[in-house]
Amino acid sequence: MKPHQDTIPQEAKTTATEVARWAQALARLHAWIAPRFARPEPRRRALAYLQGLMSPIERKNGWQLAEHAREATPYGMQRLLSQAVWDAGLVRDDLRHYVYDHLGEPTGLLVIDETSFPKAGEKSAGVQVQYCGTSGVVENCQVAVFLAYVTSRGHALIDRELYLPKAWIDDPERCRAAGIPEVVPFQTKCELAQQMVERVHHAQLPISWVVADTVYGNNLDLRTWLEAHGYPYVLAVACDETVGMRTPDGRRRQVEVREVEALLLTAQDWQRLSMSDGTKGPRLFDWARVPLLHHWEDDASHWLLIRRSLSDPQHKTYYVVFAQPATTVEAMVAAIGARWHIEEDFETGKDTGLDHYQVRSFIGWYRHITLVMVAQAFLKVICAQTQQASAPLASPPMPGRVSALPLTIPAQAPLTVPEVRHLLGHLIWPSACHARLVLAWSSWRRWHRSVACYYHTKRRLEAG
Repeated sequence: MKPHQDTIPQEAKTTATEVARWAQALARLHAWIAPRFARPEPRRRALAYLQGLMSPIERKNGWQLAEHAREATPYGMQRLLSQAVWDAGLVRDDLRHYVYDHLGEPTGLLVIDETSFPKAGEKSAGVQVQYCGTSGVVENCQVAVFLAYVTSRGHALIDRELYLPKAWIDDPERCRAAGIPEVVPFQTKCELAQQMVERVHHAQLPISWVVADTVYGNNLDLRTWLEAHGYPYVLAVACDETVGMRTPDGRRRQVEVREVEALLLTAQDWQRLSMSDGTKGPRLFDWARVPLLHHWEDDASHWLLIRRSLSDPQHKTYYVVFAQPATTVEAMVAAIGARWHIEEDFETGKDTGLDHYQVRSFIGWYRHITLVMVAQAFLKVICAQTQQASAPLASPPMPGRVSALPLTIPAQAPLTVPEVRHLLGHLIWPSACHARLVLAWSSWRRWHRSVACYYHTKRRLEAG
């Protein structure tokens, strides 16, 4: 049998030298945000924190991050998130500019979405029994709203806001215990989303679309603000959302979006388009667009876009659209397809500390999540910068034909966030392996558990 030969071109392989350059790139990013830290100790510890977030350690909590940084106790890492003097808001602004400088395009999109963080206790800021999108059930969790920036070069989370239920804001004592400032008002998720988009507006980033699901699409105030500031949007709405339209006989009517198809559409009004490419190929749906009235006038800038499933034609999704009159259906569909990148950011963010943190305080949450976003954006930028051009693929087959085999195989798949993190974690920032340090941490953890058990038992006995 003919022996297997390595056919990957030498220039396509990732080398140790290249991985070392990635570490230098992180040092440059850290130097960019370093002025936001008042003292050298938290400044240096922030770099160690970022390295730990990208390391192979399973849980990104203060204990394991401190052990990875070769520190003797977790107190320094905990202080970085609680008492150290630095502004997470300014670091967030630096992150936004970093992402735009490396991934930015004039046609960039903003995607709004929320994610949840299941919690066991009742002391974490904003935690309560509510719908948890991560698990799909109602349970004890925190909910946060995120903003992602998406271009053809890449995508990354650039902003975040923790949702504080009204029951929390109405309980000053509970807020004080969690470190929530008295000046923080109750804000809905849509108000938090608008606040983040406003920051992008003030930063003067060019944005071609704003995309979101029904939680935000059903909010008229958010849509009005986007229109007033000239931001085109494609926002999903519920099937009972009411819109104004003109019937074939010229009358103006207010109807629910699920009624529009029966009133206006024919079979010729639908066109089959791919929303995006999935693991099994193009994600095809049937689409139809209907002009809407804005303040009961036809301004040629507002539409209802309907998506129909191919496997179940009764399953439809509705979107309200605001854009220039010449905007095509294809452009609207492409914007909707970009929304799913934020789900990828949530998924890859889990391995860099987005979901298994152990911070309870309000300021601790913002600081940890901001550093997680910085680490994740760095990994995204590395992927974008090192993506290799694949070998030319065979010409696409004619419609209705099956392409002949074999196809030309690309030299190598592009780097992914998990792969970059794996290389950095094992080659540059491996976990602590010094026997004395590992044993010292083992003793410290057992001592801490013993003390915690003692005080827990003491409180239970005193309570009777």
